[in-house]
Amino acid sequence: MEFIHEPERIYGTDENGKVVAEITFPQRKPGVFTIEHTIVDGSLQGQGIAGKLVQAAVDDIRSQGGQVRATCSYAVKWLEKHE
Repeated sequence: MEFIHEPERIYGTDENGKVVAEITFPQRKPGVFTIEHTIVDGSLQGQGIAGKLVQAAVDDIRSQGGQVRATCSYAVKWLEKHE
């Protein structure tokens, strides 16, 4: 799946254009982005899509010189394992 990158959001769609994977990371303070939601359609679970979304968000945030925070429970656990 190819991800579509937007400011503060990364997502993927199925062949019909339906969003089936998404992560949001708004900038709540200058230079501080908070990963709030990581959503993956049930049909894609178990394929590592959520981890790829978090990694892509972290890469985007750091490429802007930003700091990563998370309130999304999945992202919090992922960051503990990968930071």
